[in-house]
Amino acid sequence: MNTLDTPLALPNGQVLPNRLMKSALSEALGDRNNSPDERLGRLYSTWGRGGYGLMITGNVMVDRAQLGEPGNIVIEDARDLDALSRWAKTAQDSGVPIWAQLNHPGRQANPLALGHTPVAPSPVAPNLPGARTPRELRPAEIEEIIERFATAAAVCESAGFNGVQVQGAHGYLISQFLSPLSNRRDDDWGGDLEGRMRFGLEVVRRIRARVSPGFAVGVKLNSADFQRGGFTEDESRAVLASLAGEGIDLIEVSGGSYESMAMSGAAAPSTRAREAYFLEYARTVRELVGDIPLAVTGGFRTHEAMQGAVQAGECDVVGIGRPTITTPDAARLILDGRAETLTAHRISYGMRGLLGRIADLKALDGVLDLSWHTDQIHRLGNGLRPDLGRGRLATTIAMVRRNGRTSFRAKRGG
Repeated sequence: MNTLDTPLALPNGQVLPNRLMKSALSEALGDRNNSPDERLGRLYSTWGRGGYGLMITGNVMVDRAQLGEPGNIVIEDARDLDALSRWAKTAQDSGVPIWAQLNHPGRQANPLALGHTPVAPSPVAPNLPGARTPRELRPAEIEEIIERFATAAAVCESAGFNGVQVQGAHGYLISQFLSPLSNRRDDDWGGDLEGRMRFGLEVVRRIRARVSPGFAVGVKLNSADFQRGGFTEDESRAVLASLAGEGIDLIEVSGGSYESMAMSGAAAPSTRAREAYFLEYARTVRELVGDIPLAVTGGFRTHEAMQGAVQAGECDVVGIGRPTITTPDAARLILDGRAETLTAHRISYGMRGLLGRIADLKALDGVLDLSWHTDQIHRLGNGLRPDLGRGRLATTIAMVRRNGRTSFRAKRGG
């Protein structure tokens, strides 16, 4: 019977030392050229000592003209190979494999960083404050983006990363192609599910063809978008069935988007009490994906729930997100039996009655909470400990300084 400390052999032969994964959290720690510097090294050195079996980086974008937020790392070519190699080595010094999460924001691009109109499958704006209507991608541009993903993956392998994860969830570009709400095309890249899933499948195929067999390729996919008329669980299962034959080494299940933030705990209290938000869905896809290991991220907080999910075979890997920010050694505490529960810190705005009359409180609180956790990531990158007493005002000021007029759009996560 598998337990949290049981090693896991992936289809490509890579072995994870245990079943706890630091899931992607967008660091926004790139320099002015969107290159990694010593702050990312310090951050991942800290996480590398935290006992995780696998670490997934935050958003690594494939186009400098298309950023999810200021400070994203970008890989377009080998210009930053030395810095990327230092980043990968720093993370691996404690024997922990690290995968780079490759992403394109599509219509979730940050206008402040772009300076021009975002691009997407169709000219449909997201339901977010201040969001702009994107320009529809031309077929030749779609092919170019697929090639960008493959190039970035090849550079990651050259830099010494152990693998890449393709971000196909949370409302980013691949997720936009999958959803009938954001993909209204009538060509080969849209229409029915077969057309809508084509972009994501081609990205995976191009990457797998470009890297060596021993280099891991993972995919993060939504169980659903949790929006009426959007990407459904039945469609998600069909996509996973198609991915099963594409040389995938790990599938991470999540859900939601920045329009419906299921992945960040914006769920009913009864759902949060069950801890793993997407575990029920994961149970329904075990046979579809065959021998490909499944990771589930979102809501896990107790040793009992994590151990139970792995022992029951409901998932092979437990993903931990925000608790790794305030408790960088969360995996070691769980594995050593020094913690039964991981603390999830949340922050929200005051003046509920007043703010509720002029704004969406759930959206405002979500952005504030994301920004509070970003501040803590930046403290770790600067060699400092988390500041659990950091308040709403300081968080808001830092948020505005970082993102300017786009501060009140939810742009975090991985």
